[in-house]
Amino acid sequence: MYLFGYGSLMNPASRALTGESGWTCPVTVTGLSRHWSNVSEAFISPLVVLQGEGQCNGVLVSIDPQSLPDFDRREAGYQRLQLAESNITLPEEVTLDGPVYVYVADTQRAPDVDKPIAQSYVDTVMAGCLRYSTDFARAFLTTTQGWEGAYHNDRAEPRYPRVAGVSDQDRVDIDRLMQAHLTAFTARG
Repeated sequence: MYLFGYGSLMNPASRALTGESGWTCPVTVTGLSRHWSNVSEAFISPLVVLQGEGQCNGVLVSIDPQSLPDFDRREAGYQRLQLAESNITLPEEVTLDGPVYVYVADTQRAPDVDKPIAQSYVDTVMAGCLRYSTDFARAFLTTTQGWEGAYHNDRAEPRYPRVAGVSDQDRVDIDRLMQAHLTAFTARG
């Protein structure tokens, strides 16, 4: 059994806070669009995917079926759906031996000042992306919508409760990539 992680589940240290996982593989999935969205009870706007047009990169993560309830609790408020393998761009040498699930949202609402895009969450996601490559991190930036929403630099006092696996060098690389690839953040300078 596999999960398609498109946000903080891409970060192995953050994922480990929820449960055991095994083999991982970076992939691209079509039929999903990734957005920053004010849909949670938290004080941040997390990432969501909606079904329909688009594509986004992420990570396939093998999990033991017994740990699925732990991940379901982590992703409360989202609906777990099975992905069609035909929508997943896999490396040639990879063959899946079980279903792939993704957590999707029903709607998307722009981040606002009460629930902004939190840099601590961005850092967690981007650090996970950087474990694969800089190109993978760039793909995350360019296939995610809603960067123009309200933003809060909370690195000093993180609002995101599962910050993990983010080094000082990651923060330097993240800032550089965001400034280079996101007009919305360059303007905030």
